[in-house]
Amino acid sequence: MSNIAYFPVRPVLENHKPGKRERTKVANRQAILDAARAVFGDLGYEAATVRDIIRRTGLASGTFYNYYKSKEEVFDALADDGARRFRPILRAESERAVDFEGFLRGAVRAYFEFLEGEHESWRVNRPAGEVFPHARPTPEIVAVFDEVHAALAKVLEHDHAPAVDLDYLAAACIAIAREIGDKMLERRPIDVAGAADFAVKMILGGLPALPHA
Repeated sequence: MSNIAYFPVRPVLENHKPGKRERTKVANRQAILDAARAVFGDLGYEAATVRDIIRRTGLASGTFYNYYKSKEEVFDALADDGARRFRPILRAESERAVDFEGFLRGAVRAYFEFLEGEHESWRVNRPAGEVFPHARPTPEIVAVFDEVHAALAKVLEHDHAPAVDLDYLAAACIAIAREIGDKMLERRPIDVAGAADFAVKMILGGLPALPHA
């Protein structure tokens, strides 16, 4: 993650209360994200336009463009927000895990439950088979990768496992969970337990470990 720039955080003053302008910015940004979530859910990502999002917010188009330049930027912001909210859940799974399999089962199950909840909140009626694009590596998405990386290092050390490339391992676990999670959301009913069991068995044992259809 060496290509990510980190900037010093301005200290927060005690008892600081945001002014009206700051509150308006926060409210406008949230209105845009809420509108985009609804539009992407109702129309599908591909069919949705910036005009659809603006219309749903009730804001002027110029106000929208003060915050985002495209629907791709809005989607990245939504993904960043989701990663920010999921990270404490992931950390809790890491803190309670004592071995690799335990962490894997807990983290994958928690992620799929999170996806199911997000799916419901997005009111998804998009075209069958349409998959949302994967967001770019926003700061919070990078932070989730780092959380997984650190958790894997901890549990593998506890297991006295042979040294492995943790970058590849973290990337592989995330990729498998992400792709199976996307497919899980296309099915009805959504089967969190079945999807999580499949993903964990795939990571732990590959094809021989999978249940026969």
